[in-house]
Amino acid sequence: MTDEPTNADGRATLPAGTILGVFLRLGLTSFGDPVAHLDYFREEFVARRKWLDERAYADLVALCQFLPGPASSQVGIGVGLSKGGLIGAVAAWIGFTLPSALAMALFGLGVVAMGDSLDGGWLHGLKVVAVAVVATLVVLISPTPIAQVDVIVAGGLAGLLLASDSSDGEHVDLGAGVSRAWALAALAVFFALLVGLPLAAQLVPDQSLALVDSFYRSGSLVFGGGHVVLPLLQSEVMPPGWVGNDAFMAGYGAAQAVPGPLFTFAAYLVVR
Repeated sequence: MTDEPTNADGRATLPAGTILGVFLRLGLTSFGDPVAHLDYFREEFVARRKWLDERAYADLVALCQFLPGPASSQVGIGVGLSKGGLIGAVAAWIGFTLPSALAMALFGLGVVAMGDSLDGGWLHGLKVVAVAVVATLVVLISPTPIAQVDVIVAGGLAGLLLASDSSDGEHVDLGAGVSRAWALAALAVFFALLVGLPLAAQLVPDQSLALVDSFYRSGSLVFGGGHVVLPLLQSEVMPPGWVGNDAFMAGYGAAQAVPGPLFTFAAYLVVR
């Protein structure tokens, strides 16, 4: 795209509206798990639009796999950041997340309006779908964040031992345009909330604050895609009685049928 505007560093940028439109279309059509989303992103931004080259995209995916939280959503935010700065990152996040978040919130409100009548055939079918997914995952995934970190560390050590070729090629600057001060401030806020929210939830007996604390810790401490966060979310919302097992499984089944990131399952849990 030769007609793209550039910033002061000479890097091509795009209006936030353009980024929002592209990611909104992806948010409406990207069905499947995070691995499928990453393939959709590669096809859109590397093969079709040429926003990134193969090496830059691979580096971005590798970084997001290393960080906690939803990998596919983080890759989308990274692409938006690269092409439109902080505003572009927000536009990418809204576009990709909003459709499925709205769908799951509306589904949750609909179930509430039915008076939690979970005996209908269609809701039973959703629970069956969820049980099939969970039955496969439960033998593979531990609900504790420590176990997930252990697996990542073990994988890294195995890579160091088994990789005989140390040449890694030239890395590409994504051109995020975020200053070191902004980056350090964001990191400080991240850890401040991670430590401060549990303390605040203990001091202030408010369900809304406790819910924010639970969801923030789930997003901050889990590595991998939406399926990986399921045991952690379940352990957060079911013991306090916020959501029953049938409602949880029905909502998770519905999350398999909507496009976009599976983490928007949290929108269903909030309205419950």
